[in-house]
Amino acid sequence: MQFYISIVLIIVAILFSLRTLFIPHKIKGKQVSFENFVTLALIYATVMAGFGLLYYLLDLKGIWVLSDISMRPSNSSYERMSTSMYFSAITLFSVGYGDIAPVGVGRAIAVLEALIGYTIPAAFVTRAMFDQKRS
Repeated sequence: MQFYISIVLIIVAILFSLRTLFIPHKIKGKQVSFENFVTLALIYATVMAGFGLLYYLLDLKGIWVLSDISMRPSNSSYERMSTSMYFSAITLFSVGYGDIAPVGVGRAIAVLEALIGYTIPAAFVTRAMFDQKRS
């Protein structure tokens, strides 16, 4: 039960973070500002950590989502968590080095994360331009 509650809470945190892109007046109309940079960085950090936790929790549950020799059950939780966060970061930022590959349900999760990673900058710029035109 705790596993499913954790999954739901992670998804809610990701959705609330992404929601920031679509709320009026959260992103200031200036083209470049420290506040906009921090907002964008926090959105990326929340999404990256959320997906990293999803990969990690699914791995803990015994659902194989990442193919990497460092994800063996004999490895420490720290190593498994760091591999999950690393994979989440390279997927979100569309780098994809190829050293870790998603498998099974992990593929669908990785596709969703990559899609979000591609759309965050577009939504951010669109929102900033929309707010600038409105003011």
